[in-house]
Amino acid sequence: MIQSIIFDMDGTLFQTDKILELALDDTFNYLRSLKKWDTITPIDQYRGIMGVPLPKVWEVLLPNHSQEEREQTDAYFLARLVENIKSGKGALYPHVEEVFRYLKANNCSIYIASNGLTEYLQAIVSYYNLDKWVTETFSIQQIQTLDKGDLVKSIIKKYDLKKAAVVGDRLSDINAAKANGLLAIGCNFDFAQENELAQADFVIDDLMELKPIIAKFEIAQGNTGS
Repeated sequence: MIQSIIFDMDGTLFQTDKILELALDDTFNYLRSLKKWDTITPIDQYRGIMGVPLPKVWEVLLPNHSQEEREQTDAYFLARLVENIKSGKGALYPHVEEVFRYLKANNCSIYIASNGLTEYLQAIVSYYNLDKWVTETFSIQQIQTLDKGDLVKSIIKKYDLKKAAVVGDRLSDINAAKANGLLAIGCNFDFAQENELAQADFVIDDLMELKPIIAKFEIAQGNTGS
């Protein structure tokens, strides 16, 4: 049976879309004020790469800027994101709490593995009191390789996980599951891409759909004597 589930955060548990454009607009307005940007905010470009670590985001969005400028931009963007979270402008996806209660009631441990930065993740966890369900939240900052597969591997090692699933909306989540021999469940939410989801074991349109998937997976394993 599934004993543990590792969730992605952005676009899976947290509706990042509600604060992303606000924070990105603020950030590029800041760059404009410094005479370091003179065109539209690249929100569509960001949506296309949503889910990759922020250092890689700024390499794509600011290809002609220095590393120091990218780091300054990153810090400003992070501050705006955190402020938006703390002011209640974000939201969890529907049924997050209900699904978490169901998982805990069925002795399934919950973890979060995200390409988001630690301060950002902690702001979400604190604002929505996710600690009462989530065993631990892991940031890509904890892994030198910036590889989500390695981040998931570290969770497996730390908690000696045996039968687990990864739930996320992007290819990095699916690949992280596959690389570690875990069940990959794709979320067809805001930032998801059809060609990426096609590589998951299951695809859901609502977190409530996790319940029957987990139940079916347990039955299938029972039939094989697992």
